[in-house]
Amino acid sequence: MSFRIRPLPLEPFQPLFALDDDGLLALGARRMVADAPHSAPCRVSLVDAGPGERLILVNHRHLDAPSSPYRGDGPIFVREAAAEAAPAPGEAPDLLTRRLLSARVYDADWMMADADVVEGADLVARLEAWFADPAAATVHLHTARRGCFLAAAERA
Repeated sequence: MSFRIRPLPLEPFQPLFALDDDGLLALGARRMVADAPHSAPCRVSLVDAGPGERLILVNHRHLDAPSSPYRGDGPIFVREAAAEAAPAPGEAPDLLTRRLLSARVYDADWMMADADVVEGADLVARLEAWFADPAAATVHLHTARRGCFLAAAERA
């Protein structure tokens, strides 16, 4: 069964780049500059910011289903130069395949059906296996060490 990685849309984050530091702080956000390769994964473009690249660090609610006890939010990076990623079905971006991931499988009612820690290099095979089960609706992918949301995978 094929899947598609779904990045976050750019539109809700665009106004943040026009705010000054005080305006960002009032929202609990910060302007950041990537200081090392692979240290700031953008959830919109699904690429890592390069050293010296400007980003916004902001809290984002990645699971907002009112009926689910698994609602969740956390910090994400969005690159100032981000363009929305559009991975092809069955494709996992390098941002995911290079990291140790925590994967959380949800059914159509947003109840967790499975979860595991996955080496990014094994992600495509694991997603195909999870989506072979008709009960699997969405898989949320997080960084395994810090637990930050990276992207969602859905049945293609």
